[in-house]
Amino acid sequence: MIIESILGMVVGLIMGLTGAGGGILAVPALVLVLGTDIKVAAPVTLVAVSLAGILGAIDGLRRGWVRYKAAALMSSMGAVTAPLGVMIARHLPSAWLMVMFACIMAFVSFRSYQKALPRSSTIVTENPIKPCMVSPETGRFVWSPRVAATIGAIGATSGLFTGMLGVGGGFIIVPALQKFSNVGIHSVVATSLMVIALISGATVGNALLSTQFQWPANMTAFVVFALVGMLVGRVASPRLSPRLLQLGFATVCALVAITVLVKTAAGI
Repeated sequence: MIIESILGMVVGLIMGLTGAGGGILAVPALVLVLGTDIKVAAPVTLVAVSLAGILGAIDGLRRGWVRYKAAALMSSMGAVTAPLGVMIARHLPSAWLMVMFACIMAFVSFRSYQKALPRSSTIVTENPIKPCMVSPETGRFVWSPRVAATIGAIGATSGLFTGMLGVGGGFIIVPALQKFSNVGIHSVVATSLMVIALISGATVGNALLSTQFQWPANMTAFVVFALVGMLVGRVASPRLSPRLLQLGFATVCALVAITVLVKTAAGI
């Protein structure tokens, strides 16, 4: 129970601080540390990520950070593609899914490290134009067909990986919103947490209702402490350097990716 509690706390804390990383770290942690099969770890992770995402989204709504129309569109598209991801996962060996995890985590680590590096002032433009722009007057997206298509595509991609890998999708939503929009980091994190909660909640229902799935008794502590970690992360986030958080997240993802590849190659 102690190990499960620690893992849950770490997962919730990372989600609260970054708006991503909960599922992408939780699944390999449950598989490698506790020896849980990935097909059991995925729905357990979805429960923890969904509930923690709800807590984070409520905090973001209270602070006015959630771009709720964008979150609703991404969630709708994700709910459509998530069942497809579940179907794909059922026909793939666990080893393939773990290798896919490792590759995704390596990519996320690389991108996070890039964002953490100091940028030259001669290269960065003050107000870069991006596909999805927020109005400085209203603080909301200036909606157009292009904006809707971009936001919808982010949600659809997130939902596909949510169903296939049992992750919340924040590792796609956060960097995608940062790349394709001028939304501030606090709004990005809060919006991501709302989408995670909605997409994960829709996906987990299908997994838990499956006659082949039984809830492991030792996973309750993992879920409870993930919620505690989320609350701590949301309180601590404004007090920590974004660059430090990016570097820490990048390092953790890189270490997990290497560990997953080594264990999978060894036949574990």
